[in-house]
Amino acid sequence: MSGTEANGTDPQELPKGWAWATVADVGDVELGRARHPDWHTGPEMRSYLRVANVFEDRIDATDLKEMDFSGVFDKYRLEPGDVLLNEGQSPHLVGRPAIYRGVPADVAFTNSLIRFRANTGVLQEWALLVFRRHMHFGRFMREVRITTNIAHLSATRLKTVEFPIPPTAEQRRIVDAMKVHLARLDAIEAKLSAALGRLDRLELAVMSAAATGLLDPDGQRTSSAIPSRAGVGDGQLPDTAVGWVWKRLDDIADVVGGVTKDSKRQSDLGTPEVPYLRVANAQRARLDLDHVTKIRVAEKVVDKLRLRDGDVLMAEGGDRDKLGRGWIWEDQLPDCIHQNHLFRARLRDDATHPKLLAWYVNSAARAWFESNGKQSVNLASISISKVKLLPVPIPPPELQVAAIKAGEQALARVTQLTERCRAALAHNTALRRALLADAFAGRLVSQDPADEPAEELLERIRAEREAREVERKAIRRAARAKADSRPTAPPPPPIHTTSAVDAIGEQVALPLEFSA
Repeated sequence: MSGTEANGTDPQELPKGWAWATVADVGDVELGRARHPDWHTGPEMRSYLRVANVFEDRIDATDLKEMDFSGVFDKYRLEPGDVLLNEGQSPHLVGRPAIYRGVPADVAFTNSLIRFRANTGVLQEWALLVFRRHMHFGRFMREVRITTNIAHLSATRLKTVEFPIPPTAEQRRIVDAMKVHLARLDAIEAKLSAALGRLDRLELAVMSAAATGLLDPDGQRTSSAIPSRAGVGDGQLPDTAVGWVWKRLDDIADVVGGVTKDSKRQSDLGTPEVPYLRVANAQRARLDLDHVTKIRVAEKVVDKLRLRDGDVLMAEGGDRDKLGRGWIWEDQLPDCIHQNHLFRARLRDDATHPKLLAWYVNSAARAWFESNGKQSVNLASISISKVKLLPVPIPPPELQVAAIKAGEQALARVTQLTERCRAALAHNTALRRALLADAFAGRLVSQDPADEPAEELLERIRAEREAREVERKAIRRAARAKADSRPTAPPPPPIHTTSAVDAIGEQVALPLEFSA
């Protein structure tokens, strides 16, 4: 096999003493068992791992499912040292690997995972590094098929992927060195991820404080209520600065739902086609406009739903903690409308500023949305009639500008810290890639001329595999021969029936009796 990539694409010669193989050359590859409704219950219920349990170099067993593995558990049972790879995942994570280290015990795996079981002489930790390198440098992406944004890596394709082999002793030296370096990077990543979590919570706290006039630590706060309205439960409203009041959303804004997609109209080329926003575009305190679809609707619908600068968009459905999320429209696209799963609030009479309203619905109002939403099987939603009754804190007009300025300044500092943490995480990822590149270029540890060359290791692996295959064939032949040598039961004797005609050579008339 020809040399392959250090960076995922550029050919590179292997270090001296290494050899090329394929995944199938150095281990056994097995796809997990498919799930089926018939196996939801049964006599041999066993826990199994699935794609949701397998992360890079980590298995999370906090949420295990069970399935009946009657008669097949031994085939799919995991053994310590097995490497599991995600069969289906988002494209940049397909093939994400981890080693099963025996915990939890007695588990199997499903067909959302592929199991690699290394041959003697190939360390499972080395196999893990190979698969991590392939994932990080996009090697698996050359083997996948993509369906509905999910990349699938088949066991058959995985078997053909190249697998660099150093001498076994060098595998151990590289693995040991990588453990030290990666442990440091893991610790740094954990701290940065924790910092980002704290910054997310700080951002919500700042938005809540800005939207209620409480950014000034010396400012006076007050607890107040709003007259109750049938159909909603307001619960305990947050404190506000002195002088702020509560009003219902429909007292200060026009709230409307969006357009429902008409499939028949989409083929009518005479109907105007305009961009429209979906729930996926309305994120927490921001709009994601990277992927905006278009829809054909009547001109009168466009006129009714055309977004204007300052409109506040809020999600109608999704996960329960996502209800109400969204942000301010700032005329980024002409003639843009929104779907029926987004609400639009258009403020009237300068009662408050769109930014204060948007900060509030994305922070302190989250509890109100969750409390007043309803849950179906998989999704939560909230009706427009309830959203119109959302309590909103309103500042005195003379304090509105100062509240906005204070909020913007505080959030700018949070954003700056967040960007620095994300940049540090990106640098951490780059260091991982650099370490992997050095490891597979032979630059991470010294080489020992006394190590058994990898070609000899591969020859021994091939010989052992051939011997096992000969043994398996012999066992199968013996089983067939034993089955063929069993005595065959004689055929049953023919059954002869004699009719009345055969017995006397002529037809016999039988007497008939009739009742009167």
